[in-house]
Amino acid sequence: MTSPLHIRRRQFIATGAAIASLGAGVAALAQKPASRVLRIGHQKGWLSILKARGTLEKRLAPLGVGITWTEFNAGPVQLEALNVGAIDFGDVGEAPPIFAQAAGAPLVYAGATVPRPRLEAVIVPKDSSIKTVADLKGKKIAFNKGSNVQYFLVKLLEKNGLKYGDVQSVFLPPADARAAFQKGAVDAWIIWDPFLAAAQKTLDARLLADATGVVNNRGYYFTSRDFATKNTDVLKIAIEEINVIDSWAAKNKVAAASELSAVLGLDKSITELYLSRAAYGTAPVTREILAEQQVIADTFFELKLIPKKLNLLHAAPVDLG
Repeated sequence: MTSPLHIRRRQFIATGAAIASLGAGVAALAQKPASRVLRIGHQKGWLSILKARGTLEKRLAPLGVGITWTEFNAGPVQLEALNVGAIDFGDVGEAPPIFAQAAGAPLVYAGATVPRPRLEAVIVPKDSSIKTVADLKGKKIAFNKGSNVQYFLVKLLEKNGLKYGDVQSVFLPPADARAAFQKGAVDAWIIWDPFLAAAQKTLDARLLADATGVVNNRGYYFTSRDFATKNTDVLKIAIEEINVIDSWAAKNKVAAASELSAVLGLDKSITELYLSRAAYGTAPVTREILAEQQVIADTFFELKLIPKKLNLLHAAPVDLG
């Protein structure tokens, strides 16, 4: 049974108004007002598990830091929230930050995952006549505009002697793209996990090519320049706690698949397939990793997908020691 003190503590954290500091072995429980608040935006996934466990709250409580959580359905929407000052921290793929920075978002990279190229792929119907990437020429390909798979498509076509304009891009969010794929309205679909695993398991989709040897497909954790300047200690702890979840999942894939299936509302067999090809590990961003983002930005500018050339030095990684 949840104690009144625990309920009160959760309420304080949720509102960001105060944090109850529970002193072990102390009869009188002291309450310390939250002097700072970390507003986290997140998609269903690892940050959802971090939220459920409450470990980040416990790490930040002694610093007088409260936390609020807001769930979003996609990375670009999170970045819009950052741009208007509604959140301080969130998770996103490789490409959305580039579009956000081109639009003037005050974005700073706080953390990055290890490369995860197997978590995004081009899929086709099982009986499709498309057998190679070269066969995609002239075909309708569905994907989410502005997402990491858009960059993957560009580089995959380039590697196979095709240009971005050689295919018909059909911009659809995952749910609509799945419906179009299922009824044969598009020839191929470029998508990431767990949608990828779900399509393989429930639509009998055939994997044409994943991103191995093409792009890194890192995940990123972002913040704003203003928040980073004033809260380096908070960001350091956040990245550490995310990596704790990563490390646990790497060693406990069966348990992680069960926990993630509950978060995502998917059958465990789908999350098991997803995690079987995942790579694990999150750390602060290095300048070498930032250079990878610069290549993406340059590519998008050359294709006129963004209106201006970017210099990502202003989004230099936060020094989290």
